[in-house]
Amino acid sequence: MQFILPMLSGRLERRYKRFLADVTLDDGRFITASVPNTGSMLGLSAPGSRVWLSVSDGQKRKYAHTLQIVEADGTLVGVNTGLPNRIAEEAILAGMLPSLAGYSGLKREQKYGRNSRIDILLSDPARPTAYVEVKNVHFMRQPGLAEFPDTVTARGAKHLDELGDMVEAGHRGVMLFVIQRNDCGSFRLCQDLDPTYVSAFDRARLRGVEAYAIRCHITPQGIVAESAVPIDERI
Repeated sequence: MQFILPMLSGRLERRYKRFLADVTLDDGRFITASVPNTGSMLGLSAPGSRVWLSVSDGQKRKYAHTLQIVEADGTLVGVNTGLPNRIAEEAILAGMLPSLAGYSGLKREQKYGRNSRIDILLSDPARPTAYVEVKNVHFMRQPGLAEFPDTVTARGAKHLDELGDMVEAGHRGVMLFVIQRNDCGSFRLCQDLDPTYVSAFDRARLRGVEAYAIRCHITPQGIVAESAVPIDERI
């Protein structure tokens, strides 16, 4: 996924009210940007961090700038949680995940389950329909190891149970973690930060839900899926 250039860079002054950030741009301007991330952004909100922002001239936008990338731990990290679905679609179509390759149909944001929407729906007359739930990952505590979630996510646990329901109905349920960091070669779940989510994940795996993780390559020009990485599972 390529950004619409040019991107602007600067220094983060603060993130506040979850969806806002104050930034001093490299040209000296002080601006307020939107933050497209509902999570805690744990470890990614330190004042003084170098950041990159996209710019929109949309007349209906209150803030023209959108925070896209933060430099942390010596690497670039994508923080826009609206991008992983597009990144996952590109990875699937490129054949990065062989078990999901070759489907004749791909749709986004389709209704299913208990008043939910599946991120990606793969269909093919010769194969079971695949319901693919995508989660953004950008949390790291141990060098090289990406973790999810970085805060409690009751909604994420609900999605795992619904994927298990799809498997029991004869379809495929797939959990796909998209790691928006350059520096992680493996992935695991955060038992200490959200044990309920981890229990739901274990339960879903026992019901036949598949799980995959992919790492991205991130530059100020774009964020693209780079390779699949192993998941450290306990079951």
